[in-house]
Amino acid sequence: MLGYKLNNRYEIQELIGEGATATVYRGVDIRLERTVAIKILLPYVDNTTRKRFQREALSAASLNHPNIMAIYDVGEEGDYHYLVIEYIEGRPLFSFIPSPPDVVAEFGRQICQALDYAHRQNIVHRDIKPANIHITPTGQIKIMDFGLAITGETKRLTSLGRIIGTPAYLSPEQAQGLKLNNRTDIYSTGVVLYELVTGVLPFDADDISVLLLQQVKKQPSPPSSLIPDIPLNLERAILKALAKNPNERFETAGVMAAALGAAIDRKSETISTPEVVVQPEIEAAASELSKVELSPNESSVPAAKPTSNAPPIRVVLADDHRILRTSLAMYLNDNAAIDVVGQADNGGQALTIVAQEQPDVLLLDLNMPNRSGLDILPELRSSWPDVRVLVLTGRDEDSYIMRALRAGAHGYILKTTNEEDLVRAVHDVADGNVVLGHGVAERVVQGLMDQTDQRSGQLGELERTILIGIAAGLTNEQIADRLEIHPQLVAAQLMMLIDQLGAKSRIETSLIALREGLILLEDLHSF
Repeated sequence: MLGYKLNNRYEIQELIGEGATATVYRGVDIRLERTVAIKILLPYVDNTTRKRFQREALSAASLNHPNIMAIYDVGEEGDYHYLVIEYIEGRPLFSFIPSPPDVVAEFGRQICQALDYAHRQNIVHRDIKPANIHITPTGQIKIMDFGLAITGETKRLTSLGRIIGTPAYLSPEQAQGLKLNNRTDIYSTGVVLYELVTGVLPFDADDISVLLLQQVKKQPSPPSSLIPDIPLNLERAILKALAKNPNERFETAGVMAAALGAAIDRKSETISTPEVVVQPEIEAAASELSKVELSPNESSVPAAKPTSNAPPIRVVLADDHRILRTSLAMYLNDNAAIDVVGQADNGGQALTIVAQEQPDVLLLDLNMPNRSGLDILPELRSSWPDVRVLVLTGRDEDSYIMRALRAGAHGYILKTTNEEDLVRAVHDVADGNVVLGHGVAERVVQGLMDQTDQRSGQLGELERTILIGIAAGLTNEQIADRLEIHPQLVAAQLMMLIDQLGAKSRIETSLIALREGLILLEDLHSF
């Protein structure tokens, strides 16, 4: 692409960034004689990604603010779909973690001013995080990537139901799939500022499900517990932004900007921002999540290798259903950016192939002979931590979801997922992001919340009866006969109880229930 002129106007000069679906170049607008950044979609992307690309242009093009990256043009030439955007010199915000309180307050003030402007245009960003914020050499904030922006109130998790990237910056309402407004950006900004001043996230856990629950239920430790000399006004502003109830946060980002401005140390006339090395660093396709539902007939299979020189994603498939596995392997191999390097019938074979091939991504079914996907997950994560594991299964029970995520899976999607969504999920996981399939995030959070409410003798009658039956030595079928329900319902409920009580077997589950007083020995006799 170097030297190529798009529509005889935008000359491509240098590659400066690339992601799963787009490549970013430094270029020049020949007509206006100015340096620009040119973001070009890779040719294999699907129609959903193109729609997200167009929405990024429409969302940001309507905004004109010094702290928001400008979009100058959108166009296409042949198979090339591109955005012409402001060329920003500087560094992403995460390279400034941690920073002195005065710098944090000033950066936060600028972020909130930009968000207040966007909110007044009825646009909610929804993806505020350090990777989407750049600092120019003069210390000016630039908010980037409005590809997830929405107008008015809507859900963060739409029909695709996916969370991309770390859930560490999600608001409680995002984690639960509730309706969103401008205060979701205020919460995410609070997380960013907390991390910026303390050097750590307010909520962090290797277990994705636990992290989502922390966003909903856990109160953050005061920043002063980590940074004793933090100004009181700055700490109060951050903690107010992190309120679990949106109505308890700042009413607007403008009000938060004013509060942060008051927290700046006025003893110095200027803010001593860290030195910024002048070099072009642009986040290429930072959050590859589309929120527009595909119609069943829309598909996009690559006709040629992408213009990116990135090596293909090396994938291993582990699934005992050979016909399905072979079909998926053929489809994935048709994608120019994916190379299926091995297939396994069971967990034991999967471990052997992973050891030999060291793939980028393992697509793992949970129910397989010999050793199941759940059985091998801990060994995979400990022996090959760089291999990203994407669970692809037909099991949609809460217990399976939470057990897989706790064991170290980087994503969980169902076999009912269409092929285009699967390809995007492989790219997302390979890029280091988290992918949770349709409805999974909400179910994880709700399931964990239900569990916390059901401990200490608060089990429902169905759960207690099943525990008593297990302790009495009855089979699932015998318990089902007593309750006049289907044995599969007993099995599913038992799996949830095993997970809830942290047990490894039916017997251990009943012993824990007896020890914790959830059931009594007298119950066994009456049963």
